[in-house]
Amino acid sequence: MTPSRSSFVFWCISVLSLLASPTAMRAQLAQTPPMGWNSWNHFRTAVDDPTIRAQAAAMASSGMQNVGYTYINIDDSWQGTRDSNGNIQANSRFPDMAALTAYVHSLGLKIGIYSSPGPTSCAGYIGSYGHEAQDAQTFATWGFDYLKYDWCSAGQVYKPVTVQKMIGAYSLMYKVLQATGRPFVYSIDEYGMQSVWQWGASTGANLWRTSQDVKDDFYEMAEIGFGQMGLQSYAGPGAWNDPDMLQVGNGGMTNVEYQTQMSLWCILSAPLIAGNDLTAMTPAVLALLADPEVIAVDQDSLGVQGKRVWEQGPLEIWIKKLSTTGPHPECSSSPCLAVGVFNRGLGAESIPLNFQSIGISGEITARDLWAHKNLGLIKNGHTINVTGHGAAMLKLGK
Repeated sequence: MTPSRSSFVFWCISVLSLLASPTAMRAQLAQTPPMGWNSWNHFRTAVDDPTIRAQAAAMASSGMQNVGYTYINIDDSWQGTRDSNGNIQANSRFPDMAALTAYVHSLGLKIGIYSSPGPTSCAGYIGSYGHEAQDAQTFATWGFDYLKYDWCSAGQVYKPVTVQKMIGAYSLMYKVLQATGRPFVYSIDEYGMQSVWQWGASTGANLWRTSQDVKDDFYEMAEIGFGQMGLQSYAGPGAWNDPDMLQVGNGGMTNVEYQTQMSLWCILSAPLIAGNDLTAMTPAVLALLADPEVIAVDQDSLGVQGKRVWEQGPLEIWIKKLSTTGPHPECSSSPCLAVGVFNRGLGAESIPLNFQSIGISGEITARDLWAHKNLGLIKNGHTINVTGHGAAMLKLGK
């Protein structure tokens, strides 16, 4: 299937007009990394209207909403067929999308949906290729607030896959979303291809995937999370590197390892999109996902993505600069830093804080964010005990 010459010309004109000012058109959405939930990690294709309603109710009642979780996102497999006019319909598992979005909105939450710039989605359902404007208007009419746009089969029609073609496909959907007049947080998923961090913002996207899917496995999660080093200059308010969703609570890792993912994602200013069953969380899982002090690091108004400043074998120290002004300042004066101390090895380690690598001198006030405990003044060389596959998070400042 290939586009007609006229549709191709329209596509080119649309893309060129969009690229004039995509950042200005983003309308101040996602000024901090988006927080929410997505159906894919836990439910895969076994998702329906009652499941989405139950997850939304759990987000509201569990306290997650109170610490910033906002979006309930339907991933792949909601799609049905197109009607005689080409308008996409939901399948029988979603009998009334407008009623579903109204329910989620009634809880004070927002809701997202999923599609692909290709002819089919990753699970084989209908994509938006050739129907971008129609689908954008349908999503807006239904009342959605967020779109995840997954490359999937797009490589079959945009051949050979180049940066320019990916920018064009993603920019086209951004333009038609804007034309609906409804604000959409726009998430593009291209698995980190073509160094997306260098051009993701030019498409109008608020977040772009920098990696393959994160599996519920410590080593694969660590490879992706720690592999974000070097991408920090491309992220900031309204436009975020996205190392994929959280696996916290899905059972493939220990709670210590889940704490490491949560700590690292917050240091990275990554979107915090939970992927577990919110209706069946243990208190320990909820405590990891909804810790207000750790989340405050992720949601800091400066929007600085953290970076690694020290490593020795499996031991790493990462820092993230935090705000000293604004409605929720982390510190009253500079320096103000979040520090992640990570042990990727199997055994417990005592990890010294090298103040020179962190960029401070003398003594500084420290707080253990996971323990919610003030440590008082600490000096260069202060050691942090970290269990195998574990993480500690400190806030240093005055």
